[in-house]
Amino acid sequence: MTESKAMILGCAGRSLTREEVRFYRNECPWGFIVFARNITEPEQISDLVAEMRDCVGRPEALVFVDQEGGRVQRLRPPMAPNYPAGGALGALWRDDHDAGVRAAWLLARLHAFDLLRYGLTADCLPVLDVPVDGASDVIGARAYGKEPRPVIELGRAAAEGLISGGVLPVMKHIPGHGRAVADTHFELPTVNASLDELRRHDFAPFLELNHLPMAMTAHVVYSAIDPDNPATTSGRVIEDVIRREIGFEGLLISDDTSMKALSGDFPSKAAAILAAGCDLVLHCNGVFDEMRGIASRTRGLEGASLRRAERAMTYIKDRDAADETEIRAEFATYFEAVA
Repeated sequence: MTESKAMILGCAGRSLTREEVRFYRNECPWGFIVFARNITEPEQISDLVAEMRDCVGRPEALVFVDQEGGRVQRLRPPMAPNYPAGGALGALWRDDHDAGVRAAWLLARLHAFDLLRYGLTADCLPVLDVPVDGASDVIGARAYGKEPRPVIELGRAAAEGLISGGVLPVMKHIPGHGRAVADTHFELPTVNASLDELRRHDFAPFLELNHLPMAMTAHVVYSAIDPDNPATTSGRVIEDVIRREIGFEGLLISDDTSMKALSGDFPSKAAAILAAGCDLVLHCNGVFDEMRGIASRTRGLEGASLRRAERAMTYIKDRDAADETEIRAEFATYFEAVA
């Protein structure tokens, strides 16, 4: 078996092309990610996930998905109900703290039922960003609240619900995307808040949940820390803030390199991400030439990064004995999922 490379890749369509199969077998990404374009019906997604794992010869290879609820939800009916966004959980929490926390756990536990059914084993959730007034709505209603406390409490419940169901959580977007005034899918935002304000507001949820196994970076420049580089490619942000101040010792994944916020060609992006201290390079859109560029500058997963990856996998435990029908019925007392 080829050594896994420090990257997570998507694919173009609903099944792998011959070219993709050869490429994945030769380059051996550590994990994969799927999007709505890759999903049509239950048997198809299960087959695609199995194909991906077969290419790298690792039945345990993680396959990631963004399954939050609201507008960021890749599995839709009939494979999963339409669920509420994080902001709706936050509104419930403001009325009744205990009910909000319980609903967040239940929703994450339902995500785990939904995902594992198709072999999907990692969910890019919880969203721990804390938006401010005037920020881009790229986070918006995805956030649990505009203050750290609901984000911490609901984010913790969501992570615990996923882990209870045998799915790995990925907290995002460390060290905080909530102040970004631009959508990083299209441009690079700069945040000019002071370091003290970032600590109080933006970093707080990540500090509280720094024990979680995986985190995804923010393509955001923090001028008080490194005015020249976004967090994803900033050794200063990663080493001084994410690793030392926030104390996150888990597996650090870049946000999507196919987003426009990062400049340069794809080999350069991959090299800069790894040089800054990220453990894994994420590429999502399935464009073949871009993936080749990423792979050309991505090394084998080794050293501290390999140890973090191995430790993250230990968070996949035996699922609890929760009954899906009962969980769905209880969740419906808080929210009726829209079919």
